[in-house]
Amino acid sequence: MPDLRETLERLDGAPYGRYRSLTGREWALAREVSAVMRHAQADPFAPPSRWEVRCTRTPFAALGLGSPVRRRALAGFLARSAAAPRSPFRIDAGGQEVLQRSSFEVSADGSALLRLGYHLPGPRRRVDGYDAAADLTGHLPDLVLDRVLGVDLDEARAFADAVEDADHLRSLLPGLGLVAFVADGSVLPRASGVDDRPLPGAVPFTSPPSLRVEVDLPHRGRVAGAGVPAGVTVVVGGGFHGKSTLLRALEAGVHDHVPGDGRELVVTAPGAAAIRAEDGRAVTRVDVGAFVTGLPGGLDPRDFTTADASGSTSQAAATVEALEAGARLLLVDEDTAATNLMVRDARMQELVAKASEPLNPFVDLVRSLADDHGVSTVLVVGSSGDYFDVADRVLLLDSYRCTDVTDRAREVAARPTGRVAEAGTFPAVRARVPDPGGVDATAKGKRRVSAVGTDTLRFGAHDVDVRAVRQFTDAGQVAGAGLALDHAVAAGHLDGRRTLPQVLDLLDADLAGPVGDWTGGAATDVAVPRRHEVAAALNRLRALRVRELRAP
Repeated sequence: MPDLRETLERLDGAPYGRYRSLTGREWALAREVSAVMRHAQADPFAPPSRWEVRCTRTPFAALGLGSPVRRRALAGFLARSAAAPRSPFRIDAGGQEVLQRSSFEVSADGSALLRLGYHLPGPRRRVDGYDAAADLTGHLPDLVLDRVLGVDLDEARAFADAVEDADHLRSLLPGLGLVAFVADGSVLPRASGVDDRPLPGAVPFTSPPSLRVEVDLPHRGRVAGAGVPAGVTVVVGGGFHGKSTLLRALEAGVHDHVPGDGRELVVTAPGAAAIRAEDGRAVTRVDVGAFVTGLPGGLDPRDFTTADASGSTSQAAATVEALEAGARLLLVDEDTAATNLMVRDARMQELVAKASEPLNPFVDLVRSLADDHGVSTVLVVGSSGDYFDVADRVLLLDSYRCTDVTDRAREVAARPTGRVAEAGTFPAVRARVPDPGGVDATAKGKRRVSAVGTDTLRFGAHDVDVRAVRQFTDAGQVAGAGLALDHAVAAGHLDGRRTLPQVLDLLDADLAGPVGDWTGGAATDVAVPRRHEVAAALNRLRALRVRELRAP
């Protein structure tokens, strides 16, 4: 600390750029705690400088860090502890999800690496060495010693245990024939549209007897809840009774959640993808022939490209893209879907002949997805009872209380409406071979990868609209998807010969390692995305080029 303090005080009053002389030098902050500035901001108004604090001797090994899950959980706990209010240091602790983040990494031996942002003080574009010294040699060591190394180990263990239970529960789903599980007592409603914490006073979830499953977890022991079986599950109910709330919880269930979130034991199969319509998005060489039998102008729906997709074609493309990326569960909400792609009822079929309608509705394909491809669907509907004909089960949400009404739905479906199926078989998905030349993260000779919330990925010369990708949880994941794409090209995974699924398989292995190994020293906070969000970002990149479509 004396060396860093003396250096900063000596720089006091120098031009702001002199801060760069600190870059790369290692400074001892405390016993076996060191700090390095990896990136110096260019001026006082630029994004903050990036610092790494390494703790080589900690008490954390006693928490049992042999599994990546426990290390991720402990890192999440420590990041939340270190992100002190009114601190001069910016630490990305995330929200309700426990993701692997660049802000904090923990090794199996208990050593820890904290990455943070710090706005180097610079009034009048001059080095303020004394204020910087007060922060970096006073406040920063105190933060590390008190809020990282001094945390309550029992609280840290309980946090890690909760995350490990959720991860274990998710791993049990395939063996139980389930695609999701919602524990009894879970709190699904959120505080508001901008507050992801649980809604106070919300009705806790209770499983219908027909779906009740009991499982044994490593730490919590026996837990009961609703197991959602593979196949086609339709969720019905009146407006504002909790249908979409349940679906949102299942969308979020691909991630683990912090204790107290209410959804700690709401888990969904890792290969779940939320599907919705998205007017105006770009689509590049996607085979939507399952949904579209013909297009104006002689365009081939089996090799479909557009810069401005309609609601129906965008949803068709999103479904095929999700399947291409390996999705095994589709989550669809009628509220955000294209009505004309979801169903054509008997009256519309009578008025508009099939010969004049090129769209094959999802209701006639969802059964084939389950039976022929092993792809399940959970679908929220409030207006189309035609889905009763193809559902394995129908759940009713009434004032947030869930009941199984499958038998009653089958009785209703037994009364003919006159509707006839307009398609029957969903074909195997053809994989695309992306061209690396269209995946360029540079703009004006510099790498440009950053996020604007969860709405936009800035990637090279392009701004990618990802607002419709609901399973992006925060800006760190959006930036992570962009950096993953850049890494895929730099590492030679995306080489113009491999199919997109093959590229994603290679990326999965890299993303499972240390965050710093694939982010290329990016001076931004990163959360590790799933392959499905990486693919979703690529599919919305308007510069994307596809060399070929390969038969399965």
